Amino acid sequence: MFLQFKVSNFRSIGEEQVLSLLPEANQEEFQENILAHDGYSALKMAALYGANGSGKSNVLKAIGEFISMVKDTAHAVFSDTLEFDPFLLREGWEEKPTEFEMMFSLQEHRYRYGFSFNATHILKEYLFRQTRGGEVGVFEREGDTINAGSSLKATAKMISSAIKKTKSNSLFLGNLYLLKVAEANVIFEFFNRNIMIDGLKSFNFGELESICESSEVKIQVSQHLKRLKAGLLNVEAQVYGAVATHKFYDKEGNATEKTVSWDFFERESSGANEVLEFSVPINVILQLGGVLIIDELEAKLHPLITLDTINLFLNKETNPNNAQLIFSTHDTNLLSYARLRRDQIYFVEKNSWESTEIYSLADVNSVNDHESAKSTETQDMEKEKRYFEGRYGAIPVFDFR
Repeated sequence: MFLQFKVSNFRSIGEEQVLSLLPEANQEEFQENILAHDGYSALKMAALYGANGSGKSNVLKAIGEFISMVKDTAHAVFSDTLEFDPFLLREGWEEKPTEFEMMFSLQEHRYRYGFSFNATHILKEYLFRQTRGGEVGVFEREGDTINAGSSLKATAKMISSAIKKTKSNSLFLGNLYLLKVAEANVIFEFFNRNIMIDGLKSFNFGELESICESSEVKIQVSQHLKRLKAGLLNVEAQVYGAVATHKFYDKEGNATEKTVSWDFFERESSGANEVLEFSVPINVILQLGGVLIIDELEAKLHPLITLDTINLFLNKETNPNNAQLIFSTHDTNLLSYARLRRDQIYFVEKNSWESTEIYSLADVNSVNDHESAKSTETQDMEKEKRYFEGRYGAIPVFDFR
């Protein structure tokens, strides 16, 4: 399960920001929104709100960049430069490293893995494992010096080989994976079950179909579209697209046993196309039990379909494999109609030196400087109304001078 992510000095993000799916102890609402697995607890989802240009996308891009670097690093060559994109609006920050850290749970262990880097070098890298006895170091790296802890379950030969293969611009964890170290394989499996998509862009359905090899996922996609009353009997994913099947009606408008099939993307409406594009990754993650990250969830969807998507993840029956959803949105209806806890709602805004900062609604009393009403904020307040009133911050501020 995804537990927490930290990032600093990345694009619009200066100082360290934390996106946490760890439940707040003082939040008692919607206990069903908490996953309990492997002895750890995590929230099923988190929603990010904020004005255009506040940095919501950069928070999600940071997670995507972290995962991409981990998955791609094993294939790096010495000439490759790293995707170093630091904060540029404050003196000296272009010389600071970018830092990423993710906390997650796997097979009754909690892991904390992170690294820092600049354009050419991995500067630090570490992996810690939390057990009932406490946190132990699996390995730690400072520049080109890598120290493997006694808890790293691999032979001395494998560890030595992984160290030798680790270049200044690649990650040690990636080489442990290439050498088939069991613990690294399990961690990589977790990262491979993370999908990030941009709601404003069209997806390459052929690529999505390649991760949709399970016949069960194809069935779920078809059922999903039928449940949304898209007028379809069946949708069959193929290598280069999809085929839609409809009922055929007689002269009186009665359904017959005959059906009509055609290319989904050529003849179905643009709205149906957009629902299909979202349906594939949603159902893949629900089947795999991974993490789906969507920037602008509501960009192409009807508000009720957006709400339905959230409910799919919150409902244990439709989400039996502990899948999680992290998304940014401008859909304030969700503040009123989605059954979201206060610690699942995040706000994103720029500070006085234009650096992105994030905080949850559960923290609102510590960040809200609007009138004395902040001290009486309770979970049953009208969240949407109060957000529009500016009581939580993270809204556009207009200057008409």
